[in-house]
Amino acid sequence: MTDVQTPIDLLIEPRWLVPVEPHGVVLERHAVAIDADRIVAVLCVEEADARFAPRERVVLSEHALIPGLVNAHTHNPMTLMRGLADDLPLMRWLQEHIWPAEAKVVGAEFVRDGVELAIAEMLRGGTTCCNENYFVPDVQAATYRRLGFRAMVGLPIIEFPSAWARSRDEYFDKGLAVRDEFKGEALVDTCFGPHAPYSVSDASFARVRVLADELNMPVHLHLHETAREIEDARREHGVRPFARMQSLGLVNDHLIVAHMCHLTDAEIAACAEAGVAVVHCAESNLKLASGLCPVEKLRCAGVNIALGTDGCASNNDLDMFGEMRTAALLAKAVANDAGAFDAANTLRAATLGGACALGWGERIGSIQAGKQADLAAIRLDDIETQPLYGVVSQLVYAASRHQVSDVWIAGRRKLRERVLVDLDTDVLRASARRWRERIATI
Repeated sequence: MTDVQTPIDLLIEPRWLVPVEPHGVVLERHAVAIDADRIVAVLCVEEADARFAPRERVVLSEHALIPGLVNAHTHNPMTLMRGLADDLPLMRWLQEHIWPAEAKVVGAEFVRDGVELAIAEMLRGGTTCCNENYFVPDVQAATYRRLGFRAMVGLPIIEFPSAWARSRDEYFDKGLAVRDEFKGEALVDTCFGPHAPYSVSDASFARVRVLADELNMPVHLHLHETAREIEDARREHGVRPFARMQSLGLVNDHLIVAHMCHLTDAEIAACAEAGVAVVHCAESNLKLASGLCPVEKLRCAGVNIALGTDGCASNNDLDMFGEMRTAALLAKAVANDAGAFDAANTLRAATLGGACALGWGERIGSIQAGKQADLAAIRLDDIETQPLYGVVSQLVYAASRHQVSDVWIAGRRKLRERVLVDLDTDVLRASARRWRERIATI
C-alpha cells in the first residue's frame, strides 16, 4: 500500500532551526510544516518529505529560522518623532519637547502613518509582534489588523487631556469600546495602558485593577524608570512607586512593567512571587540615562524577562537585534559577570519571554507544533557573520537586522527576500517626509 502524503500550505527547510523551546537547542536538517496559520510539525527533512505534500516549499540554505521577535514595549506612532529632541534626560525630554509636540500633531492620521512606518521597520528586522502603548488605540488596532501584524494595543490612561480623551471617564469609556470592537480578533488584542505612577492617579489605578481582574486583561505601564521618579514618589506618596502599585493591588500576574531600572532585592523577589513580567529596554534606558535594569538578578530570581525597544523618539529605532546585543552586553557589566544573560537567554527574552509577558506564550514565541507560524529567517553567510561557530551566539552578538530575509506572521509571508509584501516603501518615505516638514516647524 502506498503511503498518502498530507497536503499542507508550506514547508520551510532552513540550514539551522532555532526553536527556542527546548532552550538553547539548534537543529540541523529539520523542517517546519505549516498549514493555514499554524505549525503542524517540526521534524527532520527526510520525514517531512515522506509525510507532507506542501503547496509551497522554501529552502533557506544559509539561514537560521527563529520565532518572530516580540517587541514587548514600544510606542510605534512615535516613529514619526525619530530623532526629535535627542540627548536629554527623561522628564525634560517629555515635558519640554515630546508632550508639547504631541499636543499639536497627534491624531488619527499621525497614528496611522506612524504605525505603518513602524510595521515596515519591524518586519524588516524580524519582529512579528509588539506591545503598544500610545494614544488613539482604535486607529492603532485597525492599522495592525489591516496590515496583518500581531499586536497587543494598550488602552491609554493618563490624567491630562489628549487628542484621544479629555477626561478620566472618557479614557475609560473609549478604551473599553476599543476593547469590545477588537475582542476576538486573530492578531490584535488589547490591554490597559496606564502611563506611569507619576502621571496616573490612585483613583484611575484602582479602576484599572478592578477592570483588569474582571475582564482578565494585562496591565502595561512604565515603572521605576528613573531615580527622580522614585524620589518624587517618596515625597508625594511616602512610598516608592512599586510599593504604591502593591498597595493598589496591581502587582500580580496581569502586570507588564517596562524599565525597572532602580530595584531593591525585596522588589525583585516580590515580582517573582507575583508573576510580574519585566520588559528590559536597555538602549532607551542608556540613551536617556535613566538607569540600569538588574536584568540578571531578575532572571535568576525567576522573573519572566522580555525585551523592548521603547519608542523611536528615545531609542531611536525598532531594532530588536540591536536590543538583544545591547541587553546581553549591558547585563554582564551590571552583574559583573561575563556569563550573565547569555545568548540563549537573551534570544529567549526577545521571543518566548515577550510572548509570555503578553499572555501569548501558548500561541507564539517558539517553533513548536500547534503554535502560530510567526517566523523570521536570518542569512548567516554574510562576511559580518563568518566564520560561524555557534548559531545562537552569532544571532545575538554579530547578526544585524539587515540580514533578515523572510518573515511570516500566522503563516502568511510578510517579507520575501528583504522585500515587503504588503507595504510600499516609496509611499512610506513620502509620508515620513511630510510629517518631518510639519513637526520640524513646531
